[in-house]
Amino acid sequence: MRLLLDTDVFCKLAICGLIEDLTHILGAKLSECGRLPALPYMLKRGRLHNKYGAETCIMLQQIVESIPPIRQPGDEWLEKLAQIEAVDPGEAQLFAVAAQHGLMVITGDKRALLALKAVDGLPSALNGKVVVLEAALIALCNDLGPAKVGQCLQPLSGTDLVIKICFSNSRSDPRECLRSYYSQLATETAPLVLWKP
Repeated sequence: MRLLLDTDVFCKLAICGLIEDLTHILGAKLSECGRLPALPYMLKRGRLHNKYGAETCIMLQQIVESIPPIRQPGDEWLEKLAQIEAVDPGEAQLFAVAAQHGLMVITGDKRALLALKAVDGLPSALNGKVVVLEAALIALCNDLGPAKVGQCLQPLSGTDLVIKICFSNSRSDPRECLRSYYSQLATETAPLVLWKP
């Protein structure tokens, strides 16, 4: 396992057909990634099913089948993360596994990242290994071109504020806007060093 996928970012990028492009940029195939064990069940019923609908969730389930679930992390990091209200149990598992095994993790949860910076030893364990959505989109634009990425992201343009703003028709290149969001987040999460595209 080389790369861990947060559920929300996985869903967004998979719906837009960009998840394999991103994992390739980060040096991994989908089969070398890891996801939460509960993800297939979350797509069958519950929040994700209600949010994206049955048809989209069936498509996502087919992609999920090629991604192995993470194993339960050791107690060292999990105990520290489980006590933080801003980090939900699934995120705690992902970040604990990432810290324990030195893996990259893709996440879109800014609230959790702001909390992680205060966990003793975690910023150094995850140094440069946390890929936020803005960094992922910059990397995709660099690789595929802004026009293609913007076209792929159309299904999210009405629901994701960053995508709506950065990929609006008035912008010739969304990377400047994405870099602004990324820089702000990188400052707010210091001393946790985010992956930089």
